[in-house]
Amino acid sequence: MSVLVYADSTEGKFKKSAFEVVSYGKKVAEQLGSDLLVLTLNASSSEELYTYGAEKVLAVSNDALNTFNAKTYASIIEQVVKAKGVSEVILDSSIDTLHLAPILAVAMNAGYTSNVVALPSSISPFTVKRKAFSNKGFSNTIITTENKIIGLAKNSYGVFENPVSGTTENFDATIVDSGVTSEKIERITGKVTIADADTVVSAGRGLKGPENWGMVEELADVLGAATACSKPVSDLGWRPHGEHVGQTGKPVASNLYIAIGISGAIQHLAGINASKVKVVINTDPEAPFFKAADYGIVGDAFEVVPQLIEKLKAFKQA
Repeated sequence: MSVLVYADSTEGKFKKSAFEVVSYGKKVAEQLGSDLLVLTLNASSSEELYTYGAEKVLAVSNDALNTFNAKTYASIIEQVVKAKGVSEVILDSSIDTLHLAPILAVAMNAGYTSNVVALPSSISPFTVKRKAFSNKGFSNTIITTENKIIGLAKNSYGVFENPVSGTTENFDATIVDSGVTSEKIERITGKVTIADADTVVSAGRGLKGPENWGMVEELADVLGAATACSKPVSDLGWRPHGEHVGQTGKPVASNLYIAIGISGAIQHLAGINASKVKVVINTDPEAPFFKAADYGIVGDAFEVVPQLIEKLKAFKQA
Protein backbone atom coordinates (compact mmCIF):
# COMPACT_ATOMS: atom_id res chain seq x y z
CA MET A 1 0.00 0.00 0.00
CA SER A 2 1.07 3.57 -0.64
CA VAL A 3 0.78 6.92 1.12
CA LEU A 4 -0.70 9.68 -1.05
CA VAL A 5 -0.05 13.40 -0.46
CA TYR A 6 -2.10 16.05 -2.22
CA ALA A 7 0.17 19.05 -2.92
CA ASP A 8 -2.03 22.13 -3.26
CA SER A 9 -1.19 24.88 -5.72
CA THR A 10 -2.64 28.19 -6.93
CA GLU A 11 -2.29 29.30 -10.53
CA GLY A 12 0.32 26.61 -11.05
CA LYS A 13 2.51 27.58 -8.08
CA PHE A 14 2.80 25.42 -4.98
CA LYS A 15 1.83 26.85 -1.63
CA LYS A 16 4.23 26.54 1.30
CA SER A 17 1.78 24.05 2.81
CA ALA A 18 2.47 21.72 -0.14
CA PHE A 19 6.12 21.42 0.86
CA GLU A 20 5.09 20.84 4.47
CA VAL A 21 2.68 17.99 3.68
CA VAL A 22 5.25 16.35 1.39
CA SER A 23 7.88 16.59 4.15
CA TYR A 24 5.38 15.08 6.58
CA GLY A 25 4.17 12.43 4.13
CA LYS A 26 7.72 11.26 3.49
CA LYS A 27 8.20 10.48 7.19
CA VAL A 28 4.79 8.81 7.51
CA ALA A 29 5.60 6.58 4.54
CA GLU A 30 8.88 5.62 6.20
CA GLN A 31 7.05 4.78 9.44
CA LEU A 32 4.64 2.55 7.53
CA GLY A 33 7.25 1.06 5.22
CA SER A 34 5.23 2.33 2.25
CA ASP A 35 5.87 4.18 -0.98
CA LEU A 36 5.12 7.89 -1.21
CA LEU A 37 2.98 9.27 -4.02
CA VAL A 38 2.28 12.98 -4.51
CA LEU A 39 -0.68 14.27 -6.49
CA THR A 40 -0.67 17.67 -8.20
CA LEU A 41 -3.53 19.39 -10.01
CA ASN A 42 -2.64 21.91 -12.73
CA ALA A 43 0.82 22.52 -11.28
CA SER A 44 3.37 24.13 -13.59
CA SER A 45 6.16 21.76 -12.58
CA SER A 46 6.87 19.00 -10.06
CA GLU A 47 10.59 19.57 -9.61
CA GLU A 48 10.22 21.67 -6.45
CA LEU A 49 8.54 18.71 -4.74
CA TYR A 50 11.53 16.44 -5.38
CA THR A 51 13.49 18.58 -2.93
CA TYR A 52 11.21 17.46 -0.09
CA GLY A 53 11.16 13.72 -0.82
CA ALA A 54 8.53 13.32 -3.55
CA GLU A 55 9.93 10.34 -5.43
CA LYS A 56 6.84 9.76 -7.56
CA VAL A 57 4.52 12.59 -8.62
CA LEU A 58 1.17 12.03 -10.33
CA ALA A 59 0.17 15.09 -12.34
CA VAL A 60 -3.36 15.87 -13.50
CA SER A 61 -3.93 18.80 -15.85
CA ASN A 62 -7.30 20.03 -17.04
CA ASP A 63 -8.74 23.50 -17.54
CA ALA A 64 -11.81 22.43 -15.54
CA LEU A 65 -9.56 22.33 -12.45
CA ASN A 66 -8.61 26.00 -12.62
CA THR A 67 -11.52 26.72 -10.28
CA PHE A 68 -11.64 24.74 -7.05
CA ASN A 69 -14.60 22.40 -6.67
CA ALA A 70 -14.67 20.11 -3.64
CA LYS A 71 -16.57 17.26 -5.31
CA THR A 72 -14.44 17.32 -8.45
CA TYR A 73 -11.13 17.46 -6.57
CA ALA A 74 -12.22 14.72 -4.15
CA SER A 75 -13.22 12.52 -7.08
CA ILE A 76 -9.76 12.80 -8.63
CA ILE A 77 -8.04 11.92 -5.36
CA GLU A 78 -10.40 8.93 -5.00
CA GLN A 79 -9.48 7.75 -8.51
CA VAL A 80 -5.79 7.85 -7.62
CA VAL A 81 -6.47 6.00 -4.36
CA LYS A 82 -8.18 3.15 -6.22
CA ALA A 83 -5.71 2.99 -9.11
CA LYS A 84 -2.55 3.07 -6.98
CA GLY A 85 -3.59 1.07 -3.92
CA VAL A 86 -3.47 3.93 -1.44
CA SER A 87 -4.46 3.41 2.19
CA GLU A 88 -3.37 6.76 3.71
CA VAL A 89 -4.08 10.21 2.27
CA ILE A 90 -2.42 13.33 3.65
CA LEU A 91 -3.83 16.81 3.04
CA ASP A 92 -3.17 20.25 4.43
CA SER A 93 -5.84 21.96 6.54
CA SER A 94 -6.67 24.82 4.18
CA ILE A 95 -10.24 26.02 3.66
CA ASP A 96 -10.40 24.09 0.35
CA THR A 97 -9.19 20.79 1.75
CA LEU A 98 -11.47 21.10 4.77
CA HIS A 99 -14.33 21.09 2.23
CA LEU A 100 -13.11 18.17 0.12
CA ALA A 101 -11.82 15.91 2.91
CA PRO A 102 -15.25 14.82 4.26
CA ILE A 103 -16.42 14.01 0.72
CA LEU A 104 -13.27 11.95 0.16
CA ALA A 105 -13.64 10.23 3.55
CA VAL A 106 -17.13 9.00 2.64
CA ALA A 107 -15.96 7.79 -0.77
CA MET A 108 -12.99 5.93 0.74
CA ASN A 109 -14.85 4.73 3.84
CA ALA A 110 -11.94 6.30 5.71
CA GLY A 111 -11.43 7.78 9.14
CA TYR A 112 -10.51 11.47 8.87
CA THR A 113 -8.87 13.72 11.42
CA SER A 114 -7.97 17.36 10.78
CA ASN A 115 -5.53 19.78 12.44
CA VAL A 116 -2.90 17.11 13.06
CA VAL A 117 0.31 18.60 14.50
CA ALA A 118 2.78 15.69 14.72
CA LEU A 119 3.83 12.41 13.20
CA PRO A 120 1.84 9.35 14.32
CA SER A 121 2.93 8.38 17.81
CA SER A 122 1.83 4.82 17.14
CA ILE A 123 1.15 2.81 13.99
CA SER A 124 -0.84 0.09 15.71
CA PRO A 125 -3.20 1.49 16.81
CA PHE A 126 -2.78 4.40 14.40
CA THR A 127 -2.60 7.42 16.72
CA VAL A 128 -2.11 11.08 15.85
CA LYS A 129 -1.95 14.25 17.92
CA ARG A 130 -4.30 17.04 16.87
CA LYS A 131 -5.43 20.46 18.02
CA ALA A 132 -8.68 20.66 19.97
CA PHE A 133 -10.92 23.24 21.68
CA SER A 134 -10.10 26.07 19.23
CA ASN A 135 -6.36 25.38 19.51
CA LYS A 136 -6.39 25.59 23.32
CA GLY A 137 -5.63 21.91 23.82
CA PHE A 138 -4.58 18.69 22.13
CA SER A 139 -6.09 15.25 21.74
CA ASN A 140 -4.55 11.93 20.78
CA THR A 141 -6.90 10.46 18.20
CA ILE A 142 -6.95 6.81 17.15
CA ILE A 143 -8.06 6.04 13.59
CA THR A 144 -9.37 2.47 13.46
CA THR A 145 -10.44 2.27 9.80
CA GLU A 146 -8.29 0.54 7.18
CA ASN A 147 -8.18 3.72 5.09
CA LYS A 148 -7.10 6.93 6.76
CA ILE A 149 -7.08 10.64 5.90
CA ILE A 150 -4.86 13.08 7.79
CA GLY A 151 -5.28 16.85 7.61
CA LEU A 152 -1.99 18.44 8.68
CA ALA A 153 -2.32 21.78 10.50
CA LYS A 154 -0.46 24.60 8.81
CA ASN A 155 2.98 25.47 10.18
CA SER A 156 2.86 22.65 12.70
CA TYR A 157 5.36 20.11 11.35
CA GLY A 158 7.75 22.26 9.34
CA VAL A 159 9.36 22.09 5.91
CA PHE A 160 12.37 19.77 5.61
CA GLU A 161 14.52 19.20 2.55
CA ASN A 162 15.06 15.56 1.59
CA PRO A 163 16.25 15.68 -2.04
CA VAL A 164 15.45 12.71 -4.26
CA SER A 165 15.62 11.93 -7.98
CA GLY A 166 11.90 12.10 -8.53
CA THR A 167 9.79 11.21 -11.54
CA THR A 168 6.48 12.60 -12.76
CA GLU A 169 3.69 10.59 -14.38
CA ASN A 170 0.63 12.06 -16.05
CA PHE A 171 -2.49 10.56 -14.49
CA ASP A 172 -5.54 10.27 -16.72
CA ALA A 173 -8.40 11.24 -14.42
CA THR A 174 -12.08 11.49 -15.22
CA ILE A 175 -13.37 14.99 -14.47
CA VAL A 176 -16.66 14.72 -12.62
CA ASP A 177 -19.31 17.37 -13.25
CA SER A 178 -20.41 18.43 -9.78
CA GLY A 179 -23.29 20.55 -11.01
CA VAL A 180 -21.81 23.61 -9.31
CA THR A 181 -20.49 26.57 -11.31
CA SER A 182 -18.61 29.70 -10.25
CA GLU A 183 -19.84 32.97 -11.71
CA LYS A 184 -17.09 35.21 -10.34
CA ILE A 185 -13.77 34.74 -8.59
CA GLU A 186 -11.77 37.57 -7.06
CA ARG A 187 -8.13 36.96 -6.16
CA ILE A 188 -5.71 39.29 -4.45
CA THR A 189 -2.59 39.62 -6.58
CA GLY A 190 0.81 41.11 -5.89
CA LYS A 191 0.51 40.62 -2.12
CA VAL A 192 1.44 37.98 0.40
CA THR A 193 -1.73 36.03 1.20
CA ILE A 194 -2.86 35.33 4.74
CA ALA A 195 -2.86 31.59 4.05
CA ASP A 196 0.80 31.51 2.99
CA ALA A 197 2.28 34.25 5.18
CA ASP A 198 4.85 33.52 7.88
CA THR A 199 4.12 36.95 9.34
CA VAL A 200 0.74 38.69 9.58
CA VAL A 201 0.16 42.33 10.54
CA SER A 202 -3.44 42.84 11.64
CA ALA A 203 -5.35 45.88 12.85
CA GLY A 204 -8.71 46.72 14.37
CA ARG A 205 -10.99 49.62 15.14
CA GLY A 206 -8.22 51.21 17.18
CA LEU A 207 -6.94 52.66 13.91
CA LYS A 208 -10.09 54.86 13.84
CA GLY A 209 -10.62 54.70 10.08
CA PRO A 210 -9.50 53.22 6.75
CA GLU A 211 -7.47 56.33 5.97
CA ASN A 212 -4.97 55.27 8.64
CA TRP A 213 -4.19 51.86 7.16
CA GLY A 214 -1.11 53.16 5.35
CA MET A 215 1.15 52.52 8.33
CA VAL A 216 -0.20 48.96 8.67
CA GLU A 217 0.62 48.26 5.03
CA GLU A 218 4.03 49.89 5.38
CA LEU A 219 4.86 47.73 8.40
CA ALA A 220 3.71 44.66 6.47
CA ASP A 221 5.92 45.62 3.51
CA VAL A 222 8.97 46.01 5.74
CA LEU A 223 8.35 42.58 7.28
CA GLY A 224 7.29 40.85 4.05
CA ALA A 225 4.00 40.14 5.79
CA ALA A 226 0.34 39.82 4.90
CA THR A 227 -2.19 42.38 6.14
CA ALA A 228 -5.30 41.35 8.04
CA CYS A 229 -8.06 42.86 10.14
CA SER A 230 -10.65 42.12 12.80
CA LYS A 231 -14.30 41.37 11.99
CA PRO A 232 -15.67 44.82 12.92
CA VAL A 233 -13.22 46.42 10.51
CA SER A 234 -14.35 44.28 7.57
CA ASP A 235 -18.01 44.73 8.57
CA LEU A 236 -17.52 48.50 8.49
CA GLY A 237 -16.06 48.25 5.01
CA TRP A 238 -12.69 49.64 6.03
CA ARG A 239 -10.92 46.54 4.67
CA PRO A 240 -11.98 43.69 2.33
CA HIS A 241 -13.66 40.66 3.91
CA GLY A 242 -10.82 38.51 2.57
CA GLU A 243 -8.56 40.06 5.24
CA HIS A 244 -10.88 39.20 8.14
CA VAL A 245 -9.16 36.71 10.44
CA GLY A 246 -10.67 34.88 13.38
CA GLN A 247 -12.98 31.98 14.12
CA THR A 248 -15.61 33.38 11.75
CA GLY A 249 -13.02 34.52 9.21
CA LYS A 250 -9.74 33.02 8.06
CA PRO A 251 -7.70 31.02 10.58
CA VAL A 252 -4.08 32.11 11.00
CA ALA A 253 -1.14 29.92 11.98
CA SER A 254 1.76 32.26 11.25
CA ASN A 255 5.17 32.35 12.90
CA LEU A 256 4.52 35.96 13.93
CA TYR A 257 1.16 37.71 14.39
CA ILE A 258 1.11 41.42 15.18
CA ALA A 259 -2.21 42.84 16.41
CA ILE A 260 -2.61 46.61 16.34
CA GLY A 261 -5.59 48.22 18.04
CA ILE A 262 -7.46 44.90 18.42
CA SER A 263 -9.04 44.27 21.82
CA GLY A 264 -9.06 40.49 21.44
CA ALA A 265 -12.61 39.15 21.27
CA ILE A 266 -12.82 35.41 21.93
CA GLN A 267 -13.70 34.67 18.29
CA HIS A 268 -10.62 36.53 17.07
CA LEU A 269 -8.32 34.82 19.55
CA ALA A 270 -9.69 31.40 18.59
CA GLY A 271 -8.81 32.06 14.96
CA ILE A 272 -5.23 33.19 15.54
CA ASN A 273 -4.30 31.12 18.59
CA ALA A 274 -2.23 28.72 16.46
CA SER A 275 0.25 31.49 15.63
CA LYS A 276 3.56 30.86 17.33
CA VAL A 277 4.45 34.38 18.50
CA LYS A 278 1.79 37.01 19.14
CA VAL A 279 2.59 40.69 19.59
CA VAL A 280 -0.07 43.18 20.72
CA ILE A 281 -0.07 46.99 20.51
CA ASN A 282 -2.98 48.60 22.35
CA THR A 283 -3.68 51.66 24.51
CA ASP A 284 -5.84 49.63 26.91
CA PRO A 285 -3.72 47.59 29.37
CA GLU A 286 -6.84 45.56 30.24
CA ALA A 287 -7.47 44.44 26.65
CA PRO A 288 -8.09 40.65 26.59
CA PHE A 289 -5.47 40.22 23.87
CA PHE A 290 -2.67 40.91 26.37
CA LYS A 291 -3.52 37.66 28.18
CA ALA A 292 -2.87 35.69 24.99
CA ALA A 293 0.13 37.70 23.82
CA ASP A 294 3.77 36.68 24.01
CA TYR A 295 4.78 40.34 23.86
CA GLY A 296 2.67 43.41 24.54
CA ILE A 297 3.12 47.14 24.10
CA VAL A 298 0.75 49.45 25.96
CA GLY A 299 0.78 52.56 23.83
CA ASP A 300 -0.78 54.59 21.04
CA ALA A 301 -0.46 52.77 17.71
CA PHE A 302 -0.01 56.11 15.93
CA GLU A 303 3.16 56.63 17.95
CA VAL A 304 4.42 53.05 18.33
CA VAL A 305 4.00 51.73 14.78
CA PRO A 306 5.93 54.53 12.98
CA GLN A 307 8.81 54.08 15.45
CA LEU A 308 8.71 50.32 14.92
CA ILE A 309 8.84 50.81 11.14
CA GLU A 310 11.78 53.19 11.47
CA LYS A 311 13.72 50.79 13.70
CA LEU A 312 13.03 47.80 11.43
CA LYS A 313 14.19 49.69 8.35
CA ALA A 314 17.40 50.70 10.13
CA PHE A 315 17.93 47.11 11.26
CA LYS A 316 17.48 45.76 7.72
CA GLN A 317 19.88 48.33 6.29
CA ALA A 318 22.49 47.40 8.89
